Amino acid sequence: MQKSIEIKSRNLTLRGTLHTPDRVNGKFPLIIIYHGFGGNKMGPHFMFVKFSRLLAEHGFASIRFDFAGSGESDGEFINMTLSGELEDAKNILDYAKSLKFVDKENIGVIGFSMGGAVASMLAGINSKDIKALCLWAPAGNMPEIVVNDFIAEGYPQFLERGYHEFEGLPIGKAFVEDLKKIDIYDTASKYDGNVLLLHGDADEVVNFSASEKYLEYYNQKAKLIAIKGADHLFSKEEWVKQLFSHTINFFSDELSSFSANYTAI
Repeated sequence: MQKSIEIKSRNLTLRGTLHTPDRVNGKFPLIIIYHGFGGNKMGPHFMFVKFSRLLAEHGFASIRFDFAGSGESDGEFINMTLSGELEDAKNILDYAKSLKFVDKENIGVIGFSMGGAVASMLAGINSKDIKALCLWAPAGNMPEIVVNDFIAEGYPQFLERGYHEFEGLPIGKAFVEDLKKIDIYDTASKYDGNVLLLHGDADEVVNFSASEKYLEYYNQKAKLIAIKGADHLFSKEEWVKQLFSHTINFFSDELSSFSANYTAI
């Protein structure tokens, strides 16, 4: 089953999609998917849609939302900050925990790109609520990417105008100032569960070293798998197949299977 859902976060409406397996009796393990900078709940080349449907085939429920200011959710992108998305992510997690058909002891999280940075911090802060964490090309180095790559030589004009246009998206001053106050890796390191990192070794946006740095903070809790030749968006079918396969296997190992002790959704 697939249906549209809405929640309130920071007095804004976030719009998302819920997927559940066809089976209607019992509690399901659930996966939350967080999108990246300038992205949305569908994902690049509909990657999140495809994966949500695949999860349902394997007995997992899933939810994926547009962060405030992105996709179909309320808000303006220029007002987006990492802290704001982290708050949205926490409210999405709370919504997931409120669903009667969700096995609250078996919630997993996926974060892609900047959504990976958000997901890693969310897990660090809410370790007891998240049993397993999978990060796809996570932008733990987001502060450096924004200043050095997105804004780059436009920084003086950015300071003067208070925003910088990057690929049609206005990067606001609040976003940059907020990034300066956050230690993504340190916050992420507080997570107690197991972590799978999947990253293309030819990623042109988030360097592979960003995931290697996560390993330094997670120590023995994490495993990093390189997708050979893959770019940031995993834009070939062979790369997507590897990404999906590793992720499904990880959650199948980490999360308990469907429980039949609940009788109605």
